[in-house]
Amino acid sequence: MTLSLDRTRSTPAIDLLEGERLLCRLPGDGPDRPFELFTLTPVGRTLGAEITGVDLREEPSAELRAEIHRALLEWKVLFFPGQEVTGAQQRAFGALWGPLETNPMLDRGDSADVVRFGAGQRTYENIWHADTTFRPEPAMGAVLRMVQTPPFGGDTLWADMAAAYDNLGDDVRARIDDAVAVHDMVPGFARFLDPDKLARLQDRFPPVTHPVVRTHPETGRRTLFVNASFTTEIVGMAREESDALLRHLFAQAHVPEYQVRYRWAEGTVAFWDNRATQHYAVGDYHPHKRVAERVAIAGDRPY
Repeated sequence: MTLSLDRTRSTPAIDLLEGERLLCRLPGDGPDRPFELFTLTPVGRTLGAEITGVDLREEPSAELRAEIHRALLEWKVLFFPGQEVTGAQQRAFGALWGPLETNPMLDRGDSADVVRFGAGQRTYENIWHADTTFRPEPAMGAVLRMVQTPPFGGDTLWADMAAAYDNLGDDVRARIDDAVAVHDMVPGFARFLDPDKLARLQDRFPPVTHPVVRTHPETGRRTLFVNASFTTEIVGMAREESDALLRHLFAQAHVPEYQVRYRWAEGTVAFWDNRATQHYAVGDYHPHKRVAERVAIAGDRPY
């Protein structure tokens, strides 16, 4: 399958926007409400916070679960350092937010709903993406447990795609606010799967369409919802126009002001909102190993 969208550009074109960007963490950037059941320490400007004072080995009370959920919506990605959870406890924590997905494209852990990164020799997560947007109902979020860290490198970055949308020019917003794009698993996985398995998975996961700008179902924020791994074209546009516009939209995740970068330690657990973010795992640690296990929480159809 040949795609005309050039994904090999090392430096996507980005509109030069000098000076201060609009960086709203909350809808309307309203005042913070304190958290009473744990300590929250911000890591980034619009996303990313560490939470201490919570033991993920224990099932949270309804009140604690509600506070963690509010923190997730407000900060988009949460980090719980110093956790000593098992795979079963990690799955139980993720399942508090909904049924867990399976992903047959990736190496599995000790059960079908766990994927294990670092088992092989190749790094393939180092591209900006949101998880499983090739599904009709992409993942709501993910819980990742860091098992083994390299002596250096191996950080992960997340980008706030509501901030990315907020800073688009009015002309770009006018072109995309009602647009729909095709998402396909082939660009993200073709080079890692043998042809027979790829063909079987194409039958199981045919291309789907999602809005280019989705409305977050809980916060109501407008969020840019295309990514370089899986989005292939904007419906109804000429290919050249679609490719150029997608390159511009993909490039928004590269803007440092919309990002948080996290340095892992073994035992850290991350929980992120896949509806609001993209992420990029940096592949700068070979020949050392970086081993992590992730569960993904099933989501809803973007609108």
